[in-house]
Amino acid sequence: MPYSTGDSKITDATIAEMRELAARYPVGRSALLPMLHLVQSVEGRVTPEGIEACADVLGLTGAEVSAVATFYTMYKRRPVGDYHVGVCTNTLCAVMGGDLIFDRLKQHLDVGNDETTEDGKITLEHLECNAACDYAPVMMVNWEFFDDMTPESATQLVDDLRDGTEVKSPRGATICTWREAERVLAGYPDGRADEGPTGGKASLAGLRLARERNWSAPNGSETPKEG
Repeated sequence: MPYSTGDSKITDATIAEMRELAARYPVGRSALLPMLHLVQSVEGRVTPEGIEACADVLGLTGAEVSAVATFYTMYKRRPVGDYHVGVCTNTLCAVMGGDLIFDRLKQHLDVGNDETTEDGKITLEHLECNAACDYAPVMMVNWEFFDDMTPESATQLVDDLRDGTEVKSPRGATICTWREAERVLAGYPDGRADEGPTGGKASLAGLRLARERNWSAPNGSETPKEG
């Protein structure tokens, strides 16, 4: 696949938004991460044109921007489908069925890791720990959690996404497209923050026990009792 698109969608309006992001920080280069998300919201990935635009706005070299863009796995160098579907295959999720889910989806979608379906709808990727082990095995769609998944529920999920059925995360958020999610991550809210995420029973079990048993955290000034 050619590295450059040859048809950049970065406009003067995009450059203006990049400058706006840079102005939010005492040091402009601190805006590089959200700016790369903005590039992805426009281009569908981090393109050479996007890298150069970020570099020009921030007074950096293309190499400096590329070093950041290639360090973080959230920044993609190949086009992403309408829905980025990630399956956690780290230790606990794998033990609980994550590997089975990933294998089933590869067969069901006829794609490999980090590949996109022919209709451009789904990009499938195996992910490292999502820090949601209390709900293993977990998946993410455009960075929204789907908990306690099975091969059957996973295939139903991707089918619904491809069919255009409205899908909600168990934690509350309505799933938007990849580019819409990237714009939110760039720092342009879509007005739906109150949809989620919410804490589930498993995540809040410790808090519930503490309240039932009247436990509290030490305040740091108490002297440990002897014996």
